[in-house]
Amino acid sequence: MTLSNSFGISASALTAQRLRMDIISSNIANAGTTRASVVNGETVPYRRKMVVFSPNETNFSKMLQSQMSGNSSKGIGSGVRVKSIEEDSAPLKPVYNPTHQDANAEGYVMMPNVDMTKEMVDMISASRSYEANITALNASKSMIMKALEIGK
Repeated sequence: MTLSNSFGISASALTAQRLRMDIISSNIANAGTTRASVVNGETVPYRRKMVVFSPNETNFSKMLQSQMSGNSSKGIGSGVRVKSIEEDSAPLKPVYNPTHQDANAEGYVMMPNVDMTKEMVDMISASRSYEANITALNASKSMIMKALEIGK
C-alpha cells in the first residue's frame, strides 16, 4: 500500500460511514411510523434498515497472490463499499392502543422494529468510525507534507 492509497481508503470509509449515519437517522425518524408502505392493499409499519459493508477487493486469491509476489500495492488496501441496505427481519412490536387509527380488532397497533437504544449505539459507533478515518486521513496528509519538506 502506498501513502497515496490511504486517501482513497479513507475516502471510501468516510462515504460508507456517512451513508450508515444517514440510514440510522432515517430509522430514528421513522420509529413511530405505522404507515410506511402499502403491501397487498394494506399499510405496513416501517422496518429498520441496516447497512452491509464489504471490501472493495473481494477476490482473496488475487490479494494473496499480490502479497506473495511482493506487490503489496495492488492486493490490499482498496477500501470499503456498501454492499447493500437490508431490512431487519426482527418482528414488529405490538403496542396496545385501542384509540390509534391503525389499531386492529384487539386494540393493538403494530409499531416499527426500531430500538432507539440500538440506534443510538450504532450512531455513536458510526460517528467514531468517521472520526477515526478523518484522523487517518490527516495523518497521511501530514506524512506527505513532511516528505515534501525533506525534498526542499
